[in-house]
Amino acid sequence: MLREVSGDDGDEVPQIDAYELLEAVEILSKLPKDFYDKIEAKKWQERKEALEAVEVLVKNPKLEAGDYADLVKALKKVVGKDTNVMLVALAAKCLTGLAVGLRKKFGQYAGHVVPTILEKFKEKKPQVVQALQEAIDAVFLTTTLQNISEDVLAVMDNKNPTIKQQTSLFIARSFRHCTASTLPKSLLKPFCAALLKHINDSAPEVRDAAFEALGTALKVVGEKAVNPFLADVDKLKLDKIKECSEKVELVHGKKAGLAADKKDFKPVAGRTATSGAAGDKDTKDISAPKPGPLKKAPTTKTGGPPKKGKPAAPGGAGSTGTKNKKGLETKEIVEPDLSIEVCEEKASAVLPATCIQLLDSSNWKERLACMEEFQKAVELMDRTEMPCQALVRMLAKKPGWKETNFQVMQMKLHIVALIAQKGNFSKTSAQIVLDGLVDKIGDVKCGNNAKEAMTAIAEACMLPWTAEQVMSMAFSQKNPKNQSETLNWLSNAIKEFGFSGLNVKAFISNVKTALAATNPAVRTSAITLLGVMYLYVGPSLRMFFEDEKPALLSQIDAEFEKMQGQSPPAPTRGISKHSISGTDEGEDGDEPDEVGTDVVDLLPRTEISDKITSELVSKIGDKNWKIRKEGLDEVAAIINEAKFIQPNIGELPTALKGRLNDSNKILVQQTLNILQQLAVAMGPNIKQHVKNLGIPVITVLGDSKNNVRAAALATVNAWAEQTGMKEWLEGEDLSEELKKENPFLRQELLGWLAEKLPTLRSTPTDLILCVPHLYSCLEDRNGDVRKKAQDALPFFMMHLGYEKMAKATGKLKPTSKDQVLAMLEKAKANMPAKPAASAKATSKPMGGSAPAKFQPASAPVEDSVSSTVETKPDPKKAKALGVSSKAKSAQGKKVPSKTSLKEDEDKSGPIFIVVPNGKEQRMKDEKGLKVLKWNFTTPRDEYIEQLKTQMSSCVAKWLQDEMFHSDFQHHNKALAVMVDHLESEKEGVIGCLDLILKWLTLRFFDTNTSVLMKALEYLKLLFTLLSEEEYHLTENEASSFIPYLILKVGEPKDVIRKDVRAILNRMCLVYPASKMFPFIMEGTKSKNSKQRAECLEELGCLVESYGMNVCQPTPGKALKEIAIHIGDRDNAVRNAALNTIVTVYNVHGDQVFKLIGTLSEKDMSMLEERIKRSAKRPSAAPVKQMEEKPPRTQSVNSNANMLRKGPAEDMSSKLNQARSMSGHPEAAQMVRREFQLDLDEIENDNGTVRCEMPELVQHKLDDIFEPVLIPEPKIRAVSPHFDDMHSNTASTINFIISQVASGDINTSIQALTQIDEVLRQEDKAEAMSGHIDQFLIATFMQLRLIYSTHMADEKLEKDEITKLYSCIVGNMISLFQIESLAREASTGVLKDLMHGLITLMLDSRIEDLEEGQQVIRSVNLLVVKVLEKSDQTNILSALLVLLQDSLLATASSPKFSELVMKCLWRMVRLLPDTINSINLDRILLDIHIFMKVFPKEKLKQCKSEFPIRTLKTLLHTLCKLKGPKILDHLTMIDNKNESELEAHLCRMMKHSMDQTGSKSEKETEKGASRIDEKSSKAKVNDFLAEIFKKIGSKENTKEGLAELYEYKKKYSDADIEPFLKNSSQFFQSYVERGLRVIEMEREGKGRLPASTGISPQTEVTCMPAPTSTVSSIGNTNGEEVGPSVYLERLKILRQRCGLDNTKQDERPPLTSLLSKPAVPPVASSTDMLHSKLSQLRESREQHQHSDLDSNQTHSSGTMTTSSSSTANIDDLKKRLERIKSSRK
Repeated sequence: MLREVSGDDGDEVPQIDAYELLEAVEILSKLPKDFYDKIEAKKWQERKEALEAVEVLVKNPKLEAGDYADLVKALKKVVGKDTNVMLVALAAKCLTGLAVGLRKKFGQYAGHVVPTILEKFKEKKPQVVQALQEAIDAVFLTTTLQNISEDVLAVMDNKNPTIKQQTSLFIARSFRHCTASTLPKSLLKPFCAALLKHINDSAPEVRDAAFEALGTALKVVGEKAVNPFLADVDKLKLDKIKECSEKVELVHGKKAGLAADKKDFKPVAGRTATSGAAGDKDTKDISAPKPGPLKKAPTTKTGGPPKKGKPAAPGGAGSTGTKNKKGLETKEIVEPDLSIEVCEEKASAVLPATCIQLLDSSNWKERLACMEEFQKAVELMDRTEMPCQALVRMLAKKPGWKETNFQVMQMKLHIVALIAQKGNFSKTSAQIVLDGLVDKIGDVKCGNNAKEAMTAIAEACMLPWTAEQVMSMAFSQKNPKNQSETLNWLSNAIKEFGFSGLNVKAFISNVKTALAATNPAVRTSAITLLGVMYLYVGPSLRMFFEDEKPALLSQIDAEFEKMQGQSPPAPTRGISKHSISGTDEGEDGDEPDEVGTDVVDLLPRTEISDKITSELVSKIGDKNWKIRKEGLDEVAAIINEAKFIQPNIGELPTALKGRLNDSNKILVQQTLNILQQLAVAMGPNIKQHVKNLGIPVITVLGDSKNNVRAAALATVNAWAEQTGMKEWLEGEDLSEELKKENPFLRQELLGWLAEKLPTLRSTPTDLILCVPHLYSCLEDRNGDVRKKAQDALPFFMMHLGYEKMAKATGKLKPTSKDQVLAMLEKAKANMPAKPAASAKATSKPMGGSAPAKFQPASAPVEDSVSSTVETKPDPKKAKALGVSSKAKSAQGKKVPSKTSLKEDEDKSGPIFIVVPNGKEQRMKDEKGLKVLKWNFTTPRDEYIEQLKTQMSSCVAKWLQDEMFHSDFQHHNKALAVMVDHLESEKEGVIGCLDLILKWLTLRFFDTNTSVLMKALEYLKLLFTLLSEEEYHLTENEASSFIPYLILKVGEPKDVIRKDVRAILNRMCLVYPASKMFPFIMEGTKSKNSKQRAECLEELGCLVESYGMNVCQPTPGKALKEIAIHIGDRDNAVRNAALNTIVTVYNVHGDQVFKLIGTLSEKDMSMLEERIKRSAKRPSAAPVKQMEEKPPRTQSVNSNANMLRKGPAEDMSSKLNQARSMSGHPEAAQMVRREFQLDLDEIENDNGTVRCEMPELVQHKLDDIFEPVLIPEPKIRAVSPHFDDMHSNTASTINFIISQVASGDINTSIQALTQIDEVLRQEDKAEAMSGHIDQFLIATFMQLRLIYSTHMADEKLEKDEITKLYSCIVGNMISLFQIESLAREASTGVLKDLMHGLITLMLDSRIEDLEEGQQVIRSVNLLVVKVLEKSDQTNILSALLVLLQDSLLATASSPKFSELVMKCLWRMVRLLPDTINSINLDRILLDIHIFMKVFPKEKLKQCKSEFPIRTLKTLLHTLCKLKGPKILDHLTMIDNKNESELEAHLCRMMKHSMDQTGSKSEKETEKGASRIDEKSSKAKVNDFLAEIFKKIGSKENTKEGLAELYEYKKKYSDADIEPFLKNSSQFFQSYVERGLRVIEMEREGKGRLPASTGISPQTEVTCMPAPTSTVSSIGNTNGEEVGPSVYLERLKILRQRCGLDNTKQDERPPLTSLLSKPAVPPVASSTDMLHSKLSQLRESREQHQHSDLDSNQTHSSGTMTTSSSSTANIDDLKKRLERIKSSRK
């Protein structure tokens, strides 16, 4: 985007961001196929080729969003690791291009590349540094400083001074883009701290850079904000910072200083043009490593960067001639030659008298003093008053340039530079000094000053003129040093000024002279200059030097090779100075892009028409082939000699055309070569010969000889490169060629079109003429022709549209028509999107010749206007808008107006309308190809239109408008609405499920992360709902959704990957894992390495959870596919593949090697090594399985030597455990294996120890606590002392408790571990007495700290938080197991504790943690323990106060109050047992206060009826238990008479008395009958409560079930729902199954179908702890009576041994103490031990794990289902016998 400055005042023209108007270009698919191999190649040339391919692609100013992760990774690797600095620079340029083209969409990769680029600043080469600066600046604009601050700060501590300097400079440049709001204190603080270290650095450049950065910060946020950080800085440094601050120009604001802004920070013209963000990029300062301290005038000597600010005198509007593309258009300063006298007079007016007198003093010191005064005077002079010519004549006056003292000479040259910069310097003045400057340029001491002066003159008088003068002067003298230095200066100047306006011809003769010089330095400089020119002119430059000696030519080629692939640097000089004059508009932005075309014009084109004589033409047409050949040779020689030619070539076209069908094929080939040569020589002008010469070349494509066809194709391509495609496609010529029934011609031509058409944005309408012939090719006899025609079909359709193509089939025979239409359908699905418009041609000509690259882009752009209108009347014109926005395309564009009109549209009613059989009909349509199959790489408009049409019948209109809106925020709204309606509209959701899933796949292609996150959130809820509804996905729904979901598993963001994995996991509940497997397998073939790795991991999880049956099509094939990835180039993929195969190995044993087949030696050794390693350290990971993301077996700390038994055996058992926990119903075959393994465990175990439980516990206690004590090594030191200390004094305990509330997680865990140790040893636990309140206060303070601080802290590892929660909850459970200690907790503390725990249970962030569900379960269990074990008066009182507070607090969530009430109900249930231990007076006082705050009326106003019901239930229960005596307990209430409570109790008592008096109360008035109903209900409830209590206890569970069965039989209408409602899914299923078992037994069936419906994830419940007693009843498979009987017996055996019969599924992961739902009410000592162990496991993975523990884990409930085979039953019998005998 151009930034124009009009007039003198520098008003800014309002900017429009051209970037927004550009079409995005998709480049990922255009990467060379072998790019990823080449970029890793050993040869640097190959790597360079790969990078060059990318560089060309990223030059597109706007790139389409996509998955660039792999590409960025590859480029990052080159930048970071490549040894060839040229490639580093090239890769950095590619990154710059990507960042500029993608803008904010590149932001997600910024964090990956920033550290690499910053660390690469250790390179010294300016070219590399500049490329890296451009890259890092471009990357910065795609993200925010906040996002990359950590990476930048990390690099600040690097030892390398260059890295420190460049990082500080980058920070300074970044600050300039900030404002006070985007640079908050929190961000400024760490940066200031780091920069303050740098200002004391030993290296001056580091100090300067840091000063500049701090100065910039000061300027951005103001002194007030920065000063606190600068408190310790001494005054000198502070002044330096302020000085820097004054010189800074910010990007934002300060518009008044625009002229200066333009001056000091010259826009990087090249990028500004392409990026369309001049405003953003103004301040890039790319070429200057030190952009900052902009001196008032260059008092700085040269040698520093060339780009110091040159303040312009605002008055001098027409100051100096400006260079423009069209030559010199601005007013040039013309000055007559003045005589020496006039000059002296003018000079004396502005210079001190002494100065003029001492100019020719014989004492050098006086001359030096004179120069110093001269310099001061010049520095202070105003531009308008400076007599430049007079001053330079004074300097040239004797001794002039013959000055002998170098110091004086240096000053003199510096003054010349100053005058050129500060004054209105004319060519006349320049002529006076240039000769002297050239003479001094080779001087060792003064050379640099001479160059500086020449550069200043070039800036004043323009480079083309200056360069010509300087070159002619240098080569008119003999001094080789001067010649070589002049060439060097010119090379540098071209880079700084750009190439515009330079006369190539004039240079070339001088360069040739230099190349022939005897002095090697001159030759080297000449070659370097050629290299620089090559950057601008391109390969065509070489033609001028083809007649040089081969040795020299090879040197030139080597130089060109070096420059290949580099873009010319953006000009940094000669731009802004002239732009003030306002005449050279567009100079800023367009320059480099135009340079190319300039160069094409600069090349001298020769007129050769006079050489094409009639004799030559007749020679070419002679009968004798030898003479014809001579004629052609001559033509080749003429073209070769002329290099570049005018388009007029006389009769040559006709003559050459005749030779194209020559009978002698050698001559045909020679002609084709001449035509290629001609294309290069003539450039774009060859256009005019396409019809008379180009089309005949196409005819040659039909030649029978392969080499002739190849030559013809090369020629056509060479021409097309120059001309673009428009000329070829216009008219009927091409269709006539295609009409010829020559199979060679047809296949070559179709192949060529298939290659060229996709690159065009638009085509002439005549393309339709080819279609009938294309259709005939589809049915050609020749198979190759048919194939090529099919390949080309989608590309024709891409330009002509489906409708036109289908219409054209009208003229075909019916049979042909059907076939062709079917092919069109197929092609429609594969139709590529049109390439986006590139706003400009690539910024420099590369490849064949200069003109080559400018044409193809410009041709289509010219005709796009006419042709788009003509060829695309269909609605798909939207394609011109690019495919990036998917749903934002044309049809979306209309929506905004609609929505605004219907703002008040009715949004009530269902959002999904149930259409009977709608889904089935859609599936039929898709099967019958009536609609497009949902299958694409990126969604095209017709898919979006189709989905919209399908949705219109079953989705509310207003929601559909939101869903297909062009703005992502509307998509977010739509998702929010869908989430809200999910539960309430289950049927509608299931009815539209296919459409919902398709719409969500479109969201996967959006670039907006917030939409993606919302979509994934919705999907998680959706699949949970579907599994609850026991819905099964149809094939159609799965195939149109799963592949797109799997694409997202490769996202760079962890959180997204995690969500996708969670969704995949949940999908297995609604879609068979064996069918999921192939989809995920397909995902492993992706280009994205992250996706490959994640898919492989997911495959491992599937095998782990479901066994080998999931491997489709066969385990062998699947494993071979997986094994291929062991050799992947990406480390993560290799690891994932290895882990997956190790998982299979653990399930399947050595058979794996057979299934994998042959692997390369390297891969096999890696696999074997991994299998060995996995056996050595049996991993606890599978045990940690969560329902969301089963971790890999390898994830455990490598030094965990867990169990003391054989490694292999251990692996298998662990795996089984993982499998049984992974939460999915399993295949029968897997169960068998599980059974065997776990029974083996029972058998191998030491039977005696197993049976004599109490001794076992005693025996193991000390043994186990020893190693387990310690979560982290740090604690080892503390732990042993604890015993000694705690016995001495309570102060130790006080100290440790104080550490529990520490802000440092590790300290807190350490303290908790020590307390836990005390609590778990009976003899020591007493020590805690008296400290309970203190300990609980510390604990809930820590809970608050986690809730408010740690959870919000992004930097904190979430595992750390989980670990802390584990320790806290574990400790509490330990504490509340000990009744004597639990009763010490006071009311206030219990209230706060319950508040903390309930808040924790409601914290939605916990669910996002990996072990979140487990945390919540264990808290649930803890709450139950607190309610049961605390002092009942205190806890009841605490709950009442908490309920009162929560109902009063407006901010409190209704969920909170609800949970408090649930706790109260539980207490009510416990009342019959605890009533005697309760201080009723206190409780009634609390109820009285509650009723005072919430009178009955107020309670009734509550949204929920629960509070009033809770209160009534509590009072009713108390009345029932205490009877009339309850009225004696109102002692603590002051004025009872006013109390609502007393009245309420009296009423209750009256009713209960009435009831006892007469039983036939039901006919009395309604009120009483209601109460009666309630009280009879209460009795029933009590009876049922009793029964459920029995079911919930281990000993009486069967009795309870039998009683419940009898009760249900007796009262068939009895409602047991309320009792089940609050319990877990598992308990409910258990009760139902138990009743069914009894029913079957009573009816003599005695068997039960296999367990299916039970959700394997146990929830913790508020029931007494029924989960712990779920027996294995009814888990039999029902083959025969056998297994259930044996299982029953096994269960009894286990019970006698004191082992509980918990199902394996419920076993919580050992890795966390989280959730031990399975602790029975009176826990057996084994269980206590087990729960304690697991609590500390997380932090002590490195410690050994006792036999007992592991064995119990394996044996204690793995009886999920018995095997179906009789053999297994026999096996079972034998095992049981063995177990029995071992007990005896």
